Amino acid sequence: MTFDEDEGYYRNRHSVYLLQYHLVVVTKYRHPVIRGSLRDRLLELSHRVLEEKWKCHISAMNTDGDHIHILFETSPQTQLSVLANNYKTVTSRYLRKEFEKELRPYYWKPYFWSDSYFICTVSDRTEEMVKRYIENQGKRKYSRG
Repeated sequence: MTFDEDEGYYRNRHSVYLLQYHLVVVTKYRHPVIRGSLRDRLLELSHRVLEEKWKCHISAMNTDGDHIHILFETSPQTQLSVLANNYKTVTSRYLRKEFEKELRPYYWKPYFWSDSYFICTVSDRTEEMVKRYIENQGKRKYSRG
């Protein structure tokens, strides 16, 4: 997959494309555990899983206590449901293992992410809006009412 700077599209052997997606994954029971070093590790793992394993390009990514937003580009061959579930499985295993002590008060079973996720396509007309939205994540005070 190569990016054509002049046209603004990706090319592979058989196609020219620009497929952008907005993925949101929420922690189980919406516990606000994505903070500090766990947040840093999650961002690092996200880059590793999506860019290295799935060959995606991450355009924007941020967290807000109980969820993560990721704006990414990928090829037409990518199965989005498989990608989302693989992302949740891999990041969950690493985070539960590395942050067992911090997560124990919230998760007594092998959970981290909710079973569900949100994914939508993003057109070039709305990409800047989604980027601004993601970049503003974490800037508001988080309160559990």
